[in-house]
Amino acid sequence: MDFTDSTEEAAFRAEANAFLSQHLEPKKGAATRSGNYLQRAKDWQKVKAENQFAQITWPKEIGGRGGSSMQQVIWNQEESKFDAPTGPFAIGLGMCVPTVIAFGSDEHKQRYVQKALFGEEIWCQLFSEPAAGSDVAGLKTKAVKDGDDWVINGQKVWTSGAHYSDYGIVLVRTDPDVPKHKGLTMFIIDMKQEGVDVRPIHQASGGSEFNEVYFTDVRIPDSDRLGEPGMGWKVALVTLMNERLAVGGSPGPDWAEIMDYARSSGSMSDQAFRAKLADWYVAAQGYKLTKFRTQTALSKGETPGPENSIGKVITANHLQDICNSAIEMQDHYGIISDKDHAPADAIFQESFMWAPGLRIAGGTDEILKNIIAERVLGLPQDVRVDKDKPFSAF
Repeated sequence: MDFTDSTEEAAFRAEANAFLSQHLEPKKGAATRSGNYLQRAKDWQKVKAENQFAQITWPKEIGGRGGSSMQQVIWNQEESKFDAPTGPFAIGLGMCVPTVIAFGSDEHKQRYVQKALFGEEIWCQLFSEPAAGSDVAGLKTKAVKDGDDWVINGQKVWTSGAHYSDYGIVLVRTDPDVPKHKGLTMFIIDMKQEGVDVRPIHQASGGSEFNEVYFTDVRIPDSDRLGEPGMGWKVALVTLMNERLAVGGSPGPDWAEIMDYARSSGSMSDQAFRAKLADWYVAAQGYKLTKFRTQTALSKGETPGPENSIGKVITANHLQDICNSAIEMQDHYGIISDKDHAPADAIFQESFMWAPGLRIAGGTDEILKNIIAERVLGLPQDVRVDKDKPFSAF
């Protein structure tokens, strides 16, 4: 494992940091969403694209930099140090548009890629459903062929950013009489078209980033299909792989932040807290070394494997535990989430509200532990009673 940048990587890191310092303020606590956050995100996306920092690994002919995966990791690390409004584009450029590039036609690529890259259009990913839970292949939203169109009816839920998205990729069931993984098909969908009803979900944190999306007789031309009919699971795996390959900074306060707060509040003398702090530090260092292993593989041109699932299982639970402990430490002040009045600018309250969602997004703890058990440790697979049976039989 190599802990240092190569000469070329160090040069790129310096270039990235200089560019970021020129355009953004260093991050202080959680990234701010004050003002017109969506417009700021679009403006920042355009600036990045104009300077070939928007998608480092994408080919130059479609607006990327033609760089390496390691350069993308370095950019993610450096950008995470600044108050960068990246949220609205993370799903589209990280998951949806790469799927369009992999399975779309030349017309799709010409129509959608540049506009997304330059911040003109935002995308969302429509996978999860109320009845399917963590089993993406258990979805029930259906599409029926009608001439040159497909007619979609059903519901999706927990769709991040659907309320401000222009387009999305939607996974639906086109054949219920085959095993569940074989009857799926992926489409590009216009989120503003007739029959698409987006309903924001009010969250405990006060935000509404997630949405329910209802489809009522939504017509999609067959030309907007991604991959062959019934091959949607193969397409979805590409999307999910991109989702879980992300390598970047911490999703919220870590051991250092709670240690600083404990020092300022006089809690460092608590032996039980000190023991927890030691556990958090050890876990953070273990995850750091795991990320270095991934970065070393990328630097050598290798593709990281399913071991990347370890990262989200650790960080999501780690974040929830740290924030819960910090709020308990604040006693009755812990119920205050207003950053103008709460201790430590409410960074622990904000992250505590988000942490449970992080344990679900991109694969639940249980799904990721199965991946680690089966594909990393080589343990026997879970019993799957629906394997090789038609979806309609259940």
